[in-house]
Amino acid sequence: MSDTQVRPPIEEVELSLRGMTCGACAARIQKDLNDLDGVEAAVNYATESATVVYVPGKASPQSLIATVQSAGYDAEVRSDESVDESLDEKLAKLRVRLWVCVALTVPVVAISMVSAWQFDNWQWVVAFMSLPVVTWGAWPFHKACLVNFAHKATTMDTLISIGVVAASAWSWWAVIWGDALSTHMGSMVGMLHSDTGEAHHVYFEVGAAVTAFILIGRYLETRAKFRAGDALRSLLALGAREAVVLRDGEERVIPASVVRIDDVIVVRPGEKIAADGVVVEGESSIDTSMMTGESAPRDVHVGDAVMGATVNLNGRLLVKATRVGRETQFATMAKLVRDAQATKAPVQRIADRVSGVFVPTVVTISIGTLAFWLWRGDPTSDAVSAAVAVLIIACPCALGLATPTALMVGSGRAAQMGIVIKGVDVLQSTRRIDTLVLDKTGTVTTGRMELVNLVLANDVDRAEALRLVGALEHASEHPIGVAIVKAAQREVGVLPNVEAFEALPGLGTRGVVDGVKVSVGREELLRQNLTIVPGVLKEALSTARHAGHTAVVAAWGGSARAVFVVADQPKPTSAEAIAELRLMGLAPVLLTGDNEDTARSIAEQVGIDIDDHHLRAGLLPSEKVAVVKDLQERGYAVAMVGDGVNDAAALAQADVGVAMGGGTDVAMQASDLTIVSGDLRLVADAIRLSRATLRTIKANVFWAFAYNVAAIPLAAAGLMNPMWAGLAMASSSVFVVTNSLRLRRVKLTH
Repeated sequence: MSDTQVRPPIEEVELSLRGMTCGACAARIQKDLNDLDGVEAAVNYATESATVVYVPGKASPQSLIATVQSAGYDAEVRSDESVDESLDEKLAKLRVRLWVCVALTVPVVAISMVSAWQFDNWQWVVAFMSLPVVTWGAWPFHKACLVNFAHKATTMDTLISIGVVAASAWSWWAVIWGDALSTHMGSMVGMLHSDTGEAHHVYFEVGAAVTAFILIGRYLETRAKFRAGDALRSLLALGAREAVVLRDGEERVIPASVVRIDDVIVVRPGEKIAADGVVVEGESSIDTSMMTGESAPRDVHVGDAVMGATVNLNGRLLVKATRVGRETQFATMAKLVRDAQATKAPVQRIADRVSGVFVPTVVTISIGTLAFWLWRGDPTSDAVSAAVAVLIIACPCALGLATPTALMVGSGRAAQMGIVIKGVDVLQSTRRIDTLVLDKTGTVTTGRMELVNLVLANDVDRAEALRLVGALEHASEHPIGVAIVKAAQREVGVLPNVEAFEALPGLGTRGVVDGVKVSVGREELLRQNLTIVPGVLKEALSTARHAGHTAVVAAWGGSARAVFVVADQPKPTSAEAIAELRLMGLAPVLLTGDNEDTARSIAEQVGIDIDDHHLRAGLLPSEKVAVVKDLQERGYAVAMVGDGVNDAAALAQADVGVAMGGGTDVAMQASDLTIVSGDLRLVADAIRLSRATLRTIKANVFWAFAYNVAAIPLAAAGLMNPMWAGLAMASSSVFVVTNSLRLRRVKLTH
């Protein structure tokens, strides 16, 4: 591309949609939006939303909303609060409409079906009792049908509306102009025995019952969709609503959403941190369980990074904001969850296309059924019954719900478990995974140096060695020094001050502690100072090197006194995680940029084979990508787990990239799954949940298609009463959402 051919800037907006009743509605809105120049839209029926990418200047949120409104629906730029209010309001209205219709429908059906309860002119009673149900109760279907007709389109409501109107109109004709009043025979019985006359069959209970059944299905469907989004709403509710910031030396309470970068936030005990930042004053313990899943609080001091939405347990903190609003890790995680819920699997795209042409096809089949029955000489009532049953039973509602509901529940449950699934395509990939490539540092190990051994020369006190060396290293920022300081503070407590501190690049440090000259570093530093190293310490240095650990020598009083051995240790859960992944049939492969000895030591501790196929050390980032490519070319389906910038390319290359939540943003963006807590055991849970979600999607789509394939011929053959057709249609949608909700019961395995 030349310098003059600059790609136009794009923006993304999410619209909250109202008025959709089925997958066909979503398909039509999506088509109308995509017909706009510079617009690419994806409409999700289950979440009642549209994710739209557009080119500013060619389109705008206002033009997008206008397009949706011109299609007969309503839209607004989505906010979490408005979505929740809309669902609550919708449920309340549906509940009132449902109960009124059920209260009227029950006696209508009872009188129509039980001959003993029928009396003279009972048809007029059921006619007037069913009238509010088929008009006011079914008005949402009629309204949608009229709107769609005005736009030369058809949806599920077209089938329902035509079916209810046809059954009711035929019945009124039979009562007023036919001979329906001449018999007390129930219309249900009359449907089964059509040789008793022609016009006496009335279907008032069909129109009422179909309306009631579908309203029940709509209510359960809406409530299920609301429940399916519980995890996301719960996640969003964890964020801080307000923040106390220092401005001009005064504390001000402001909405968390308007906190700016470099604002200093005052966080008192029990309050949530309003943004990602760095502690600039104070010490405390932070409850990070809502973000990482870790049950133990994390101690923080000046200079430590903290995440928004975590809770300060004790001590007053001043936190300088480094990432605010949509840039925080909390907001990023919530967006990834929402994006995942809005994506579509390939199988769902097929269902959407089918829904778009399904309704006209069904109307044609219904008209053909009516014509065939009349041509064959069957009673008009039987012909009407079969045609109406075809219309009612064929509604493609279940097809539109098959994938979105399963994905909503699955990704929502994953978020509760500390797993973020980026998109539905990930689910397809997890099914094939047989090899798991693991980065070492920060993934299998903690990524932090820790003191793992302290070897002392004769007559040297351990506490004294920790006190002197810990005090010296307290002035150093080197990771080795930090590890020694933490161990010293843990065992000794408060450390003395250091004087005349000097850092010696590549060698170590030296200074004066309580009048004692102390030096710590490599053997080369001691050789320069002509310091004698006892045999026990030389042996400790050799042992540490062979184990892949890092060792430094401490000297005071003219001789070497101690060897401090530090290492990046495996996470406590890594060995358990590797064993669990093996049980799932996944072969673990360890990659690292560290040396061979260190890699072998870690691999042995966590249970990874140390042959050339399962262990590769001393790798550059490009070489990690090459290893993943090589495995793929040899026929393996590879999942890559990493946490650093150097893992990003390998994460993108793998069939499934898994980022550990404690890692870098680059790694998280390049991955398909994110493990928020950094617990390697959750990788197995993520794969297990992804596979369960994919199985649920496939089951939903199969049964939705199977239902229509089997039901339409039965209805056309006159083997299914319109009332039972309505019940079956509503039940198919309820089955889909109920089957999806089973994913809420998936548990963590540890």
